[in-house]
Amino acid sequence: EENDLFKTHRREITILFFDLRGFTAFSDSAEPEVVMEFLRHYHSEMGQLIFKYEGTLERFMGDGIVVIFNDPIRCEEHTHKAARMALEMRDRVKELRTAWRKKGYDLDLGVGFSAGYATLGTMGFEGRMDYGTVGNLPNLASRLCAEAKGGQILTDQKTMSRIEDGFESEPIDQPNLKGIHRPVAAFN
Repeated sequence: EENDLFKTHRREITILFFDLRGFTAFSDSAEPEVVMEFLRHYHSEMGQLIFKYEGTLERFMGDGIVVIFNDPIRCEEHTHKAARMALEMRDRVKELRTAWRKKGYDLDLGVGFSAGYATLGTMGFEGRMDYGTVGNLPNLASRLCAEAKGGQILTDQKTMSRIEDGFESEPIDQPNLKGIHRPVAAFN
């Protein structure tokens, strides 16, 4: 049963990508030790919220974070839960920004998320396996994240229609999402 989690399978999930705007400039100008210490603190703050909402951390990539809901752990209303977590993370970063600015770091959080079917399973090789997801869904969430300005949480029409009863949103101008050739209606 435990190993079944890691077999390749399709499931309906919500996936979120988080990224810090301004991180490249910050890491180019700060000492590597300062960057590592910053990331440890930032990851710990965000990690607490991932645990609180029972998301699954897919991975950290520098300042980037990928979180999945509804796999491997099933959860009801996973898209609502994901949206609530994203809002709380954005608010937490708003608080952290005060201290960051005093140190001269101009950083803010951009978020992209989408819900739908994806293929999940393990990738890698014996001795170094990672759990992850492939397909259009993570690609869409990643591109929405790249498009998000600091403080923005972007999602697509299909995902928004699942949660519009519980969240306010505003349409944004047609984003030009790299590598996605169909038009995507996006919402903040």
